[in-house]
Amino acid sequence: MEAGLAALAFGAFSAWYGFVRWSPAHVAAVLFLATAGAFLYLAFRPPIEIYETHLAIGRRHIPWGEIRRVDRTGWLSPLVVRITLFDNRRLLLLYPGDPDSSNSLLRHLRRSAREALIDGIPYRQFWGEPVRGSSEARTLPSPQFRLLRPEDEAEVERIYQRLKAVRHLDPDNSTDEE
Repeated sequence: MEAGLAALAFGAFSAWYGFVRWSPAHVAAVLFLATAGAFLYLAFRPPIEIYETHLAIGRRHIPWGEIRRVDRTGWLSPLVVRITLFDNRRLLLLYPGDPDSSNSLLRHLRRSAREALIDGIPYRQFWGEPVRGSSEARTLPSPQFRLLRPEDEAEVERIYQRLKAVRHLDPDNSTDEE
């Protein structure tokens, strides 16, 4: 809001200066006044609040179950998000916060809209959760690490086969121990 008021003051000063001394200052006045209008419009937007059960934009309450799509545009500050409701009504959410709070709001919107497509991707797939209805469990093969050289593996295999055939380690002491 302060930036809007400052731009409004600079616009008024530029307009006055354009009338009194230098007429090209009217260009700056128009630009300052346009900037002031944009800043003041953003400053007086209704507050956006996130609750467990719904999204509140001013006096309007939207249950999370009614949101079908949450699509981010390229704008992050101010944050501009397109929200599509269950009856295909579209809502343009405009949040004039700093980048950190915009990222936080976007993350909360995406996390809370559990039945929505997020940027065209289903909720569970977007967050990396297993997709419902997929009965086959994905198993990754265990990694194979080579611990021995090939000739050492051959020697171990030869010793193993010999022990398997004899069924004990030391043939001289096997009868004593039993």
